[in-house]
Amino acid sequence: MSRTYKFANPEGIYFITFATVSWVDVFTRKDYKDILIDSLQYCQKEKGFILYGYVIMTNHVHFIARAKDGNNLSDIIRDFKKFTSKQLVMAIDSNRQESRKEWMLSIFRKAGKQNSNNKEYQFWQQHNHPIELYSNAVIDQKMDYIHNNPVVEGVVSMPEDYLYSSARNYAGLDNMLEIELMN
Repeated sequence: MSRTYKFANPEGIYFITFATVSWVDVFTRKDYKDILIDSLQYCQKEKGFILYGYVIMTNHVHFIARAKDGNNLSDIIRDFKKFTSKQLVMAIDSNRQESRKEWMLSIFRKAGKQNSNNKEYQFWQQHNHPIELYSNAVIDQKMDYIHNNPVVEGVVSMPEDYLYSSARNYAGLDNMLEIELMN
């Protein structure tokens, strides 16, 4: 299915958003968020993923990112979503403490059966909603949006208090993931 939003400029910096199918609140548990952090670190080291800002919310993620020269941001995001979807489904399935296991897996299984691109489960929604950031003002607006997402949701009172956000990097605090700071 064609989407209005595409990674058109290979050198561009993009605001990227994607969510779990049915907006299932998977990332309420540290173990699941850490799978995303580990995969992001891998993409940074091995795939040319340059991350300027991020937040991991309960059912979606936001990034401000670009690809290093010669790398394709669309391919990086595709591979990230494919890998993390498999890892997360396995983590949910093997988690004996997960009280929502059957419910979540049934939603992912149903979504997978409805999409011929999947063999069994679909974890992420298909689209990425990339928006090229064409000016410093737009970058600042999207960065503020990302960092204030946990505040707006009532999770924390200050953006830098949320552990799974680059707001901590910009505040000079210990953080979960190294990023490229923007001036």
